Amino acid sequence: MVLILGRRLNHENSGGAPESPAIKRKVFEMDSKNLNEVYNFSSGSSHAETVLQVFNEFRDSRLFTDVIISVQGREFPCHRAVLSASSSYFRAMFCNDHRESQEMLVEINGIQADAMDTFLQYVYTGRACINTNNVQFLFETSSLFHIVTLRDACAKFLEEQLDPCNCLGIQRFADAHSLKQLASRCRCFALQNFPEVAQHEEFLDLRKDELEEYLGSDELSVGREEFVFEAVMRWVYHNVEYRRPVLKDLLQHVRLPLLHPNYFVQTVEGDQLIQNAPECYQLLHEARRYHVLGNEMMSPRTRPRRSTGFSEVIVVVGGCERVGGFNLPYTECYDPVTGEWKSLAKHPEYTKSEYAVCALRNDILVSVGGYDGQCCLSNVEVYDSFSNRWTEVTPMEEAVYSPAVTSCAGKLFVIGGQPNESTCSNKVQCFDPETDSWQLKACVPFTKPNISAVSLNNLIYVCGGLTKAIYCYDPSHDHWMHVVSTFNKQESCGISVCNGKIYILGGRGENGEASDNILSYDPASGIITGVAAMPRPITYHGCVTIQRFSEKHRKP
Repeated sequence: MVLILGRRLNHENSGGAPESPAIKRKVFEMDSKNLNEVYNFSSGSSHAETVLQVFNEFRDSRLFTDVIISVQGREFPCHRAVLSASSSYFRAMFCNDHRESQEMLVEINGIQADAMDTFLQYVYTGRACINTNNVQFLFETSSLFHIVTLRDACAKFLEEQLDPCNCLGIQRFADAHSLKQLASRCRCFALQNFPEVAQHEEFLDLRKDELEEYLGSDELSVGREEFVFEAVMRWVYHNVEYRRPVLKDLLQHVRLPLLHPNYFVQTVEGDQLIQNAPECYQLLHEARRYHVLGNEMMSPRTRPRRSTGFSEVIVVVGGCERVGGFNLPYTECYDPVTGEWKSLAKHPEYTKSEYAVCALRNDILVSVGGYDGQCCLSNVEVYDSFSNRWTEVTPMEEAVYSPAVTSCAGKLFVIGGQPNESTCSNKVQCFDPETDSWQLKACVPFTKPNISAVSLNNLIYVCGGLTKAIYCYDPSHDHWMHVVSTFNKQESCGISVCNGKIYILGGRGENGEASDNILSYDPASGIITGVAAMPRPITYHGCVTIQRFSEKHRKP
């Protein structure tokens, strides 16, 4: 039987035989100039939405479905074409010679039935209901089926749910699925809310390496370092039998020197677990020394966290723009983290030059000496800030002026200098305050004037003397080594340790002109880089690092 669909012919008034089956249609006459015009019609996204809606209705009524997806024993009738159009996972399954391409029932393991239901709702409607109960399983399902938009929506939902009680768990989930942006947001959230985060159960389940990563961060936001110590002890005591051996490793990241002295004595030294941990005694001793000496005793644990409002800054005192030029009265501080310079009170004795600058309990001391205008001096005096008195001690082995001087491992090192205007010394003179005696150590690898030295992590770093290099001295082995080359030959530089790095500021080159360059050397990575310039070229200046409170943290 053949069914022919066509228009009904009107034989009225035909007056004769029917017309030929070839129906003549009248063609509208068009202007020749409009023959090439085209009307491109589009119904927009509504057409695709209507088609998807109809397919979803087909799915609900099992109309035209050609495959059943089975998850946890629950069956989901679907259309292979729709699944393949939405997911490369299903396209590979149904379009290749896989067994599933021929079977009516396909079982998928490793996902939840409810997550599959929500996933199919998204495939057939473009919409999904994401909540705290299904987000993890829906993320894993969309990842399995390569639906990036739904997976990213789940990650965005998790980001919006961050709370002190769940941020650590979400970060672990993000790390496991290589969600770098979500993991970074979780870490920032935990850093910014650390005191609250440390009160929840997830904190107690952190691995040692995860906890150390937080403790060691300068960005850890705490009003007082006491919060950090209490968090560590809470974590250790939660499983004290197994966590007691790592107590020292964790306390190395707690800035014990910055604890209030009363809290340190009563709470830290009074803790029974710490009292029975001899391996921690050195950390306690470091904190005690800092409470007495202040910034004269520096370590990674004496550096304040940014959230306290205090930060380490480098203070540049005096100097001049060129040899024989006018001495400058300026005192300015530089924050290496922000790159900002700030002017401080001018130096009252700026007409003098070649003085020494040091910090004592965050106070800056400026001394003038080494040369009395006629000869070099070998005398040494010790200043006691408690009694505000100077006391003479044993003189140096060799009288020099303009040496590089720094303290390291409880001793004072006088490096190089000039015995007179025509010669330089390469001697290293070491003073032991315990015995009031001097010893000569291994000589500097070069004999140059106008060198600078600084101490970091029980090592001494020396630069300047137009050497285009940084050398390192290890007092424990009495050994010198070349560590890195600088970009230019400089002498009479300022040098200071700030935030665990060595900064070389200004100085003068071979042409005698002062420089405004700043170099940063990171001993941990061995990398030297150029950073922000100084406000002006300068040489023969003093440099020292102190802790300074930022006005931005001051409450209104």
